[in-house]
Amino acid sequence: MSIIDSATQEAKAGAAKARADLADTLDAIEDKLNIAKRVGELSDRAAISYRQHPMPFLIGGAIAAAVTVGLVAWAIFSDD
Repeated sequence: MSIIDSATQEAKAGAAKARADLADTLDAIEDKLNIAKRVGELSDRAAISYRQHPMPFLIGGAIAAAVTVGLVAWAIFSDD
């Protein structure tokens, strides 16, 4: 085997490794940017959190409802 053949084989092996590394990196980026998957994970975490400690969710819902009712009343009864 000549030096040129050896260098060619090394270059091909290096290129193949670089392609594999790039493919792995792109797969990892795609996984991180997969919005549907992230939303599913977030909803799973929220459901688990709600089952463990529902009171903050109930308080937050009550506050959101009170603010909504207040804003609607303000919009209806204001003189603007």
